[in-house]
Formats: sequence, C-alpha cells, structure tokens
Amino acid sequence: MVPFSFAGREILALPQGALFWPARRAVLVADLHFEKASWFAIRGQMLPPYDTIATLTELALIADATGAKEIWCLGDSFHDSAGGDRLPARAQEMLRALTGSCRWTWITGNHDARLIDHCGGEVVTDALVDGLVLRHEAEPGETRPELSGHFHPKLRLRLRGRQVSRRCFVATPLKLILPAFGALTGGLDAGHPEIVRAVGRGAEALVPVEDRLLRFRLAA
Repeated sequence: MVPFSFAGREILALPQGALFWPARRAVLVADLHFEKASWFAIRGQMLPPYDTIATLTELALIADATGAKEIWCLGDSFHDSAGGDRLPARAQEMLRALTGSCRWTWITGNHDARLIDHCGGEVVTDALVDGLVLRHEAEPGETRPELSGHFHPKLRLRLRGRQVSRRCFVATPLKLILPAFGALTGGLDAGHPEIVRAVGRGAEALVPVEDRLLRFRLAA
C-alpha cells in the first residue's frame, strides 16, 4: 500500500485498484461487476464463470490484511441489477461473510441502479463521509472532494516498443476516480476526453507499484 494525500486526508492506494482510508479503517472499491460472465452466458457468449469468486477472493484478502471496519463499493458492483439472483452458492457464502464482518455499503451505479440487498449491506445512491462525496460517476460541477468509479481508467504507455497497460487512479485536487476492481473488466484510457471532462484540467494518473506511487500528467 502506498500512502498519498487527497483533499487533506491520508489515503493508501493498492496495486489491485482499491483504496484504504486509515482514519476510518475503510476499504473503497469500484466496479466489481459481479456475474458479468453469467450475463454474457445468457446471451450466448460463454466465458469462464469464475469472475465473481476471483473478485471476492481478492477483496477478502484486502479486508483481512487491512483489518477493515468498513467497505464501500462505488457502483456497478453487479454487472446488472439481476446479477444478485445469479450468484452461485459459494459466492453468496463469501459475500455474506464479508458483509457480516464490517459495515458494508453498496452505492448503486448505471449497471445496477435497481440493486436490492441480496447478501447483506446497505444500498444507497451516494454518500457524504467525513466531507468526502462517494458516488459512482464523477459530476463535473461537484465542488466538494469526490471519490468515484465508472470509467475503469487504465494508463497505456509504449515502453521499448511494447504497449503496456496498467489500471490506475485518476486524480485532481478535488476528484479521485478509482479503477475497476472486478476480475473481468476492461478499461478506458486514462486520458480519454470523457475522463478529462469529468475531472477537469490538471489530472494525473496514479499507479501504485510496491512502495512507490508513479504519477503521470494527463493531457487536457
């Protein structure tokens, strides 16, 4: 975990794409997209059906390592609002263990706007937590410090003739977009005009690696 400051709060960035907020002992993740593979399977495109288990396993490891007392999911936790009905028994068991071990909050997104409680936790559309706004998609006009997801940002670079892609956070002094945490999620280039429009000028891509946070200025 790599510490950095956002809006006067100490936050730790994890290479897996999560944040840890020590003052609240809170883990924040975005875009889990549970049951994405089963959604595609219904439509005839067969994918390995292990994405939800893989995502929950990674999240459980982080919760255990940090001693998290809170977990905040910043929208699109399910690939669709009916995804909870398709959770396999093992995934339900893992999810109930997590929601029962801490304060768990689902913030709804565009994929799971009609999300209902299946395995514990509270469902909200957004939240204000110690002065930070938590929501799914960044609002360009928001003047308060804001954490969000939605865009699945990835930093793409060409190094030694090879294209390299890494999930990243996108940050300005008042906005912080988390990458997708889900095991079966794609990504949008961090410098895409829609991301720049959402956060404004002066944005940076943040890539946590081991004990360092690499920063890359994004073109406006």
